[in-house]
Amino acid sequence: MRAAQHTRESLVSGDYVMTADDFAQIAGTLKEMSGIVLSDGKVALAYSRLAKRLRLLGLASFRDYCALIDSPEGSDELQAMLAALTTNVTRFFREPHHFDTLHEITTRELAPKARAGDRVRLWSAACSNGQEPYSMAISLLSALPDAASHDVRLLATDIDPHMVEEARAGIYRNELLNPVPAQARQQFFQRFDDDHLTARTSLRELIRFNVLNLIGAWPMKHKFDVIFCRNVVIYFDEATQERIWARFAHMLQPGGYLMIGHSERVSGPAERHFDTIGLTTYQRRAA
Repeated sequence: MRAAQHTRESLVSGDYVMTADDFAQIAGTLKEMSGIVLSDGKVALAYSRLAKRLRLLGLASFRDYCALIDSPEGSDELQAMLAALTTNVTRFFREPHHFDTLHEITTRELAPKARAGDRVRLWSAACSNGQEPYSMAISLLSALPDAASHDVRLLATDIDPHMVEEARAGIYRNELLNPVPAQARQQFFQRFDDDHLTARTSLRELIRFNVLNLIGAWPMKHKFDVIFCRNVVIYFDEATQERIWARFAHMLQPGGYLMIGHSERVSGPAERHFDTIGLTTYQRRAA
């Protein structure tokens, strides 16, 4: 009788019981940690991704899992839960128009600025496993080959420490480099083993990788010339989106550029600080 009752209570049919209360706690914890909204339509997704964690941990139900993540002993599992529930869809030169624009901006503005002795800063604000910031660095170096001789740096951050470590390692399966033009692939990557390529020093030395939560503190002291934050803010609620856009506006130099995802639009009070200059491409107004 108890098993039958649990089956009726469970939101998903499977090996583990996940009640509405369990899902609400998981969704609430995820939002508090990351700002990401896990809607009721994502119950099956949450179940399928976290059932693997229950199996690995030897837990009997999602009630036990919720007790773990709510306990002092659950801090490591909170990070594992975050990694399981966040989406890390990325690829080299995804949404290529942004990288064409970055090349143009570098040629027209950033290269002269760097060669005049001024600081140039770029930020990949949700870098996943590094394919976006490496693509940014390739675009930058194609227009400013001597970037390493100037005060030019690219910050790449992500909420998931495992993604940041993978990005810092800079090792990718051969087929993942297919979107990279052949000349750039030869110039900026080298053989790691038969199945993998790794980023060369000339690419790595421009990028600093760090863990950063977009809804937490931003410790950066200097403003940026270019910020990429693509296909991330869409997972936040409206109020959080507006706060993030406003913080990006504050972190950009006057005339700086913000590149966002194809389904995203700057909204809220930050709108008055930006002009749309291309597809999902914004420029910070001077005043």
